[in-house]
Amino acid sequence: MFNSNLLSWLLEDDPENPSIRYFALRDLLDQPEDAHEVRRAKKAIMLCGPVPQILAAQQVEGNWVPQGGKYQSTASQIIFMNELGVDSRDRRILLGCQYVLNHSIASNHAFVHFSDPPVPSKAVHCDNGPLVYALIRLGLCDDPRVQAALEWQAEAIIGKLSSGRYYKSTTAGPNFVCGVNQGQPCGWGATKAMRAMVAVPKSKHTPAMQQAIKAGTDFLLSHDLATADFPHTERISSAWFKFGFPLSYWSDILETTEVLVDLGYGNDPRLAKVFELFLNKQDSQGRWKLENSLNGKMWVDIERKGQPSKWITLRVLRVLKRAGRAPV
Repeated sequence: MFNSNLLSWLLEDDPENPSIRYFALRDLLDQPEDAHEVRRAKKAIMLCGPVPQILAAQQVEGNWVPQGGKYQSTASQIIFMNELGVDSRDRRILLGCQYVLNHSIASNHAFVHFSDPPVPSKAVHCDNGPLVYALIRLGLCDDPRVQAALEWQAEAIIGKLSSGRYYKSTTAGPNFVCGVNQGQPCGWGATKAMRAMVAVPKSKHTPAMQQAIKAGTDFLLSHDLATADFPHTERISSAWFKFGFPLSYWSDILETTEVLVDLGYGNDPRLAKVFELFLNKQDSQGRWKLENSLNGKMWVDIERKGQPSKWITLRVLRVLKRAGRAPV
């Protein structure tokens, strides 16, 4: 059972964060999408809070022209707005998705959204994965371009590329090897790739995807998530241990745990220290703080860094629920 005060906090009408009520109803209380309160909460997402502010900056062609860096790019807005729970039937969302599909795919079929034009030598798992995941969640799983990007990702992981080749500077080899990580397997890339593939219905998994999911699961579980002992040359990024929202190309321990829980490993003893870490981060009211933020870099700020966060609290409770673990 969830703490009633905590649940009331997440369920309150909040014009600054209307998405929270929607996700709390759906993911914590298991209310169906067609329930009256869920539909009302979904509608509010498009009317107030961050989404209308992001859409106000959209160009008529469906794109966004960054004024302050990569987190204002078109691809980033599709990724962010998916996390915010937008209505995928909205014409503006559809237009933005089509713009990405028409302008962000390299010749090897991978999404490259921090390079213009998109070139294969810039393709990495932590770029391709989040955008594929967003497009799948926005209803475009069956689009041939999304399927091709998924297959590139799977084949790159298992070492059977049928389109393009590996590049020393970026995706440098199979099993999540990345040039940005000095040619070593990357935990962030593995998480992002797995999240995208897990979002695909199992009935649509290709043989390459099945092999890639096994490789990703084995890789993530072979390391201690609580200490982030993934291969690295330089220091471990502090972002791994700081709960944030929204995420971009980087991951944190919470997102990686969510992926493994969705893969069916919620009760795996290798995750015991991770859940202990989560619970140790609660404040006296059972809430979790926003520790990592993109505020000042996006089209709109979301919550306040260092303060109790509805988004982080929702993220943690969602993982705990899916893992069958009751929060204190």
